[in-house]
Amino acid sequence: MATEGFAADGTMLKDSAQFDLAQEMADAEQKKPWAAGRYTKSLFKKSDFRIVMISMEKGAIIKEHHADGTLSVQVLKGAVRLTVEGKAYELKTGGVLTLGASIKHEVEALEDTAFLLTISWPDAAKLQAMEHRGYGT
Repeated sequence: MATEGFAADGTMLKDSAQFDLAQEMADAEQKKPWAAGRYTKSLFKKSDFRIVMISMEKGAIIKEHHADGTLSVQVLKGAVRLTVEGKAYELKTGGVLTLGASIKHEVEALEDTAFLLTISWPDAAKLQAMEHRGYGT
């Protein structure tokens, strides 16, 4: 069943949206305790683009994984360590890191943290043609 303004798969039907990130972070805090020390909310979803806010408690880890699209991580508060192909990058509030499609990475919260994950999603044909398909998430 679709919610007003959204398709059944969660894709937004409108072409624009505005968010109060301070309010989104406050709302996330109200949802504690979080499973596995993290909370995720999709703010904007289209077939080719996603914006996700992720809040993590200090010490929480998102194990190594990949995204099928080019992405950015922008820290809104706190600090995270992203480990990418064996190299660690520490990002604090205001820091941004970009990654190409299908690059494996891990995320660890060094402090209570909130960040925006933005993904440029490939179309279905490109997704099916990707060489990595099948090595996991």
